[in-house]
This record gives sequence, C-alpha cells and structure tokens, in this order.
Amino acid sequence: MSRVPSLSSPFLLGFDEIERALDRVAKAADGYPPYNIERIPRVDGYPERLRITLAVAGFTRDQLEVSIEESQLLIRGRQQDDKTRQYLHRGIAARQFQRTFVLADGMEVLGADLKNGLLSIDLARPTPERVIKSIKIVDHD
Repeated sequence: MSRVPSLSSPFLLGFDEIERALDRVAKAADGYPPYNIERIPRVDGYPERLRITLAVAGFTRDQLEVSIEESQLLIRGRQQDDKTRQYLHRGIAARQFQRTFVLADGMEVLGADLKNGLLSIDLARPTPERVIKSIKIVDHD
C-alpha cells in the first residue's frame, strides 16, 4: 500500500524534507525516558532558548551520549547489567534508550548538563530573517 504524501498540495513546493522529518518523528514515539521541553525567554543578552530535560535516573555521565546526526539531536543511554549481583526482587532494570529530536535549520545545541538524574540540553532558536526580494520581469515582445 502506498502512502499519500501529506504535503502534496501544488502550492507547497520544496517541502519534501519536512515530510521526511515528520516520518522520522512518527517513528520515534517511544515513551522512555520521559522528557520536558521548555522555552527559556531572552535574558541579559542571551537569546531565547529551548531546554529539553530527560529523566535519566540511574545513568552516569559516561553512560549517556548526546550527538547531532543529519539534523537530528540523538540522546543515547547505555547501561550494562551487573552479573555479580543476586537480586531477590528486581524492579529496576538496566536499560538502554535512544531519544531523537528533529532540529530545524539553524538550531544550535549550546550544551548539556546532568544534575540530580535530569539531563538538560539547551538549544538556541534561530532568529528568523525577513527576506524581501524583487524579481525582475523580462519582456520578450
């Protein structure tokens, strides 16, 4: 069964990349780890930012990786099971995860911080530029 493109209007030209990004977002719908996204207003000369905060309790800094690949912010967590421990009850599993966020053109990752089991990643939003361009009309008469 073929998929009907959601951005197939003849008035939406060149939006193929946005449609591919929407497909990537739909595939990354796993709920672990939980996260927040907040807007941090412009303060003291710092630009408006976005902050993604993930609940990564039990992960150390060495078990976490933050990277950018093909306009995507990837956060990975890898824990190894400790084979030397003998559990009477095991409610906390050693777990791996990968969380993906698709970034708009111009988004810049400012840094990442791990504190009290929360991984926070700050991103700068691009300042949109208003572009007005006059197109010359050529008369062939």
